[in-house]
Amino acid sequence: MPGNVPTVATVEALVRAQMASALGGRRGMLEAGIPGILFTLLWLTTKELQIALVASLVVTGLCLAARLVQRSTVQYCLNALFAVGLGWVFVRIAASSGGSESDQALAFFLPGILISLGYTIVMAGSCLVGWPFIGFMLGSVTGDPTAWHSDRQIVRLCSRLTWVFLTPGAVGALLQGPIWVLGYTGVLDVDLAVLLVGTLRLGLGWPLRIASWSVMVWLLARDATPIEEQGEVDPA
Repeated sequence: MPGNVPTVATVEALVRAQMASALGGRRGMLEAGIPGILFTLLWLTTKELQIALVASLVVTGLCLAARLVQRSTVQYCLNALFAVGLGWVFVRIAASSGGSESDQALAFFLPGILISLGYTIVMAGSCLVGWPFIGFMLGSVTGDPTAWHSDRQIVRLCSRLTWVFLTPGAVGALLQGPIWVLGYTGVLDVDLAVLLVGTLRLGLGWPLRIASWSVMVWLLARDATPIEEQGEVDPA
């Protein structure tokens, strides 16, 4: 493979390394998830929107400051800051439209639902057309973003991993989305909708993610597909 060839012997090891980098390990995942969890917990227990928002931003800021002091990557903190900031924008839109604090809290959850729905559609589509998303993660470190597609074993592995990877977001969007719409349209009491969406996000989201990552680790541990050099090309 051209460029910097990874020093791993199998495709599975390479994908594990690349996914660990993309997710940031335990610390990166915590930095990305804690602000949203904190907002949910504080809103559900205090019903004070400003306290929930400020606490989420403060925690994100502290994580960012720690990264800067340590001179390590701030990517995962910035992801969290973007998520909280986007939620705050939707809160302000709801407030400017005359929405109550409950309406504003419900608005905070909308970006997460839309993002989950969006990447679910993109990732599922990538599998259906035979170019699974995880394959491009693999290609990004091999020097050729599409060379992996010539190996059917790698395509199958990346398809399985992509389906597993998108499952938590898909389940979250399918369960939270209808509840959000019912709350927004007044069919369901807004406070109840916020409680249900927040509970699903907190109580189901992380267990699903942990289960998804566990399945992916199992898939990556059971096989050993050699990384083939892309030097010689069969003229036939």
